[in-house]
Amino acid sequence: MLGHLFDSLLKKGTLTAILPGGRRVCYGRGEPRVTIRLHDSRAVLALVMNPDLKLGELYMDGRLTVEEGGDVSHLLALLMHNLSLSQPTGWHRLTRIFRNTTRLFAQFNPAVRAKRNVAHHYDLSGELYARFLDRDRQYSCAYFQTGDETIDEAQIAKKRHIAAKLLLNKPGLRVLDIGCGWGGLALDIARDANATVLGITLSEEQIAVARERSEKAHLSECCRFELADYRTLRGSYDRIVSVGMFEHVGVPHYAAFFSKVRQLLADDGVMLLHTIGRLDGPGSTNPWVAKYIFPGGYVPSLSELTAAVEENGLLITDIEVLRLHYAKTLAEWRRRFDGQRAEIAKLYDERFCRMWEFYLAGAEMAFRYDNEAVFQVQIVKHQEALPLTRDYMFEGERSRNFTGAGARPVRAA
Repeated sequence: MLGHLFDSLLKKGTLTAILPGGRRVCYGRGEPRVTIRLHDSRAVLALVMNPDLKLGELYMDGRLTVEEGGDVSHLLALLMHNLSLSQPTGWHRLTRIFRNTTRLFAQFNPAVRAKRNVAHHYDLSGELYARFLDRDRQYSCAYFQTGDETIDEAQIAKKRHIAAKLLLNKPGLRVLDIGCGWGGLALDIARDANATVLGITLSEEQIAVARERSEKAHLSECCRFELADYRTLRGSYDRIVSVGMFEHVGVPHYAAFFSKVRQLLADDGVMLLHTIGRLDGPGSTNPWVAKYIFPGGYVPSLSELTAAVEENGLLITDIEVLRLHYAKTLAEWRRRFDGQRAEIAKLYDERFCRMWEFYLAGAEMAFRYDNEAVFQVQIVKHQEALPLTRDYMFEGERSRNFTGAGARPVRAA
């Protein structure tokens, strides 16, 4: 059974499995070569029956270990690269069909459930995120203009890139940040664009940090943070930005999300939506990710996203696809996490560390091999809301001062 799973999968590279009795079995051929050990017979059966879920669980529990050829990232690179070269077969194919047919139920996220799902991931200890993110705690795809930037530089560039697309061209703009995280982007917009900003999140941990940062930066009068669901908001905003939040909305709620955007956006307003996206059409969330990392989460295809925008009377004026930027971001997070692993284990335990190793490595390989990218979609209500050409984006990016974490501004090159 194990041979059927791996023989049909491996077209490039070699996977060696050390079975519970010590016997070695090789699948595939050539480089790269990775060796795993399955520590008990039930682990073998579990892996064969449901590899999408059980590979991660077995690694978390120490029942599957990587013995040779690198670490878990090398194992996932081997497997996911080969998955990109073929289609699942047999029982594996049936489980994916089942996930696709039941995905709407899995993504049902009313307000109460949405808050619980957010708490599962974002209400972990703030010290955890401080140990591997950049100094501004930007927990989304960075923007690498040359590829040689540090993570701090690339996250500043990301915020500057987004701000340029928002056309922050006059003081006093009313800005809404849906899913504001720890507040870094909202604070920079308020500070640098002289805007009035409201940031919302469903995370208790994030809202506490964001409010504290606003107070320390003496920006609390122009940059407020609220614990709120987007569906409850009222008012009118000149600019709306949402970074890394749309992945938690769920397909059944896309219409409600963009209907609310239309209600909140001023007639001459501009929105910038930054979200992970699928390049190969609609799909379903990996069951291990849904169970342990992002319950209720779903990465949209561009066709799903744009259809919801169009159906709600909004206009798409610009789309940019950032391909390997998130792979580079995750590789840096993984490197920093590994450097702080001993301290993170003290916060939680070894199983938690293995879970996050698997998550960060798997996410990185999804952007390298599984057709995931980041979409930045600019949205308006009326065509006249923006200049005739995109020159304003480049000019705004060159002139914007963004530093994050209340640091001294540094002018863009």
